[in-house]
Amino acid sequence: MKVLVLLGSTRKNGNSEFLANKVVDGVEHTVVSLADLHIEAIVDQRHTEEGFSPVHDDYDKLIELMMNHDAIVFATPLYWYGMSGPMKDFFDRWSQYLRDERFAFKAELQKKKAYVVITGGKDAKIKGLPLVQQFQYIFDFVGMEMVDYMIGTGVKPGEVANDSLSLEKAKYWNKQLM
Repeated sequence: MKVLVLLGSTRKNGNSEFLANKVVDGVEHTVVSLADLHIEAIVDQRHTEEGFSPVHDDYDKLIELMMNHDAIVFATPLYWYGMSGPMKDFFDRWSQYLRDERFAFKAELQKKKAYVVITGGKDAKIKGLPLVQQFQYIFDFVGMEMVDYMIGTGVKPGEVANDSLSLEKAKYWNKQLM
């Protein structure tokens, strides 16, 4: 199984990345840091006669990567009780690509398996639940299977290494993805 890891954090070597790396250790995978890409914010043209205007950024390459993988690990820190800015911009652009005739975007997403990794501080396992629900709604909208999620606890880089429940779940996912 080919796995794509989409990192939503703007921090290198953060807790979300740490857990995502545990999930894909030894598995054929590609890692993309959304913060390293040039992704324009969406200009909502869903209801204009001409539709969306072409955007010249890295998003087409990202969509092609997604289409060439079987499973996608979405990893984001819990920022103000939601996903990170880069991850939100990534999802907002789906509105454009659902209407882009160059890609069978929705049909392709329906073939993918989604795993969600969220990390945050105190009480993240409770405070992150609305974000899990948001991910579920997004995947339901396009018909993509959300296999599972984990919410790791850690604020400073590396602190999530002390979250034994998340580490166990990462091992379990790793076996599923082999």
